[in-house]
Amino acid sequence: MGGSTKRLVNRMPKKGKRYESARAAVPSGVKMAPDDALKLVRELATAKFDESVDVATRLGVDPRKADQLVRGTVVLPHGTGKSVRVLAIVQGEKEAEATEAGADYVGVEYVEKIQDGWLDFDVCVVTPDLMGKVGPLGRVLGPRGLMPTPKAGTVTFDIGRSVKEIKAGKIEFRVDKTGNVHAPIGKASFSDEQLAENLAAFMDQIVRAKPSAAKGTYLKSVTVSSTMGPGVAIDTNAWRG
Repeated sequence: MGGSTKRLVNRMPKKGKRYESARAAVPSGVKMAPDDALKLVRELATAKFDESVDVATRLGVDPRKADQLVRGTVVLPHGTGKSVRVLAIVQGEKEAEATEAGADYVGVEYVEKIQDGWLDFDVCVVTPDLMGKVGPLGRVLGPRGLMPTPKAGTVTFDIGRSVKEIKAGKIEFRVDKTGNVHAPIGKASFSDEQLAENLAAFMDQIVRAKPSAAKGTYLKSVTVSSTMGPGVAIDTNAWRG
């Protein structure tokens, strides 16, 4: 028993000196104002690449109950800092509309390409009349989070608007089975103001998405972090008005 425990401990990943140094710079047990937390995250993002900045919220909901699911979309004012490849499965005049809006791949022929294993895109949009062709792709696209849905605004006849919003920084969020919602809100190279405005837009939607069936404290915790950095806790009172 002791030997097994020792082996498990030895297998645990070790944190690097850079991470430990960054973690030591985060005030223990302190929940910071949003602006201060984001500024600290940027200061601690010292990797050789442009780290992503993410937000994690723990919500007081029971995701197992249909009336307590939290999901939605938000257009981040400054985008995520990531180039998004958009596939538009459309036909006829909608092809020109999708192309003009900035879609990277356009056409019905991509249905067959996906069936053959092609998945070089980040978001798929489709017009409702073609969902009969796209529906069978659910087994492939669903597990990868690529399946278009009306709730995410990716099944629509307003293809031009959908593509433009996605290119401009529209993201989809959904609570996981543990009651958490994770989302990217930019890059460490963003300014403090850009990250603050993106965070504010995201949190506004999280608050708006509160299910009426949710009881007790809704926003239990909010934490921001960079790809290689430690989490910095934010005072949730900032969104309680």
